[in-house]
Amino acid sequence: MIEKLELLLALSRERHFGRAAEACGISQPTLSSAVKSLEDQLGVLIVERGSRFRGFTPEGERVLDWARRIVSDARTMRQEIDGLKRGLTGTLKLGVIPTALPFVPDMTLPFMAKHTELHLSIVSMSTGAILSGLDNLEIDIGITYIGTELVQRFQTVPLYAEHYALLVAPGHTLAKRTHISWAEAGLLPLCLLTGDMQNRRIIDRHLSDAGVEKPPMLESNSMTMLHVHVRSGLFATIAALGKGDRFEPPMELVAIPIVEPAVTHEIGLVLKAREPHPPHVSAFLTMARKIVQPAVTASRV
Repeated sequence: MIEKLELLLALSRERHFGRAAEACGISQPTLSSAVKSLEDQLGVLIVERGSRFRGFTPEGERVLDWARRIVSDARTMRQEIDGLKRGLTGTLKLGVIPTALPFVPDMTLPFMAKHTELHLSIVSMSTGAILSGLDNLEIDIGITYIGTELVQRFQTVPLYAEHYALLVAPGHTLAKRTHISWAEAGLLPLCLLTGDMQNRRIIDRHLSDAGVEKPPMLESNSMTMLHVHVRSGLFATIAALGKGDRFEPPMELVAIPIVEPAVTHEIGLVLKAREPHPPHVSAFLTMARKIVQPAVTASRV
């Protein structure tokens, strides 16, 4: 049964019988047969019938919800038993929004130093992809914005509050400025993250509130690509930095705080709201809380 539910989750991720079968290393007829077997066992149609994948029936969506719980519990049990025998092993998968990537080594370096047999996978993802990845058990923990309705059904752990600055090259005409308004920043030749990123939607909203509707001249889902173009002196970008200048501006760029208004948005860990967590997830949460707590305490002094 567990194996069939794993195949069903793959079909949910890929939304295509052929791709799901390939991802699982089996033939398409084998996948179709497993789904049909589940339907026979449960006495309901799980997948809409047709020549190609058309989606899940309402009953199929409920089966998917249970499949995620059952498969997650089965994986947790195996990881906990393995951990009792050999310590933490396997892979911990993190999905991180691009703007939070500079913060990640603060947690991952001490974590990996302590758990040397554990493999870590860190992937840059949009907020939507992170939440989908958590639902479909593709990642274990996400790092993204936590002050939104989308993440209310997940467990969250606050990490830091990001604030915003205009990044320019050292020789830029604005490089000596001590601050700049959203309205003024929005009129510059900007390069920004792509529209599927939560950071971009936040920036667009603040620019719109300032009366600016000018589109950026360049878009990319790579922060490095944006920084290279800013370094040329032809562009500027609006960057999310850790509160209190926790993150240094990259590539010797100059960070000019954006005010009128000065805004912040909270970043945190996001994970499935369940207990117990898999052992490697629990260990990472413990490490993250130890690292974040001193910073939170210091900020209140």
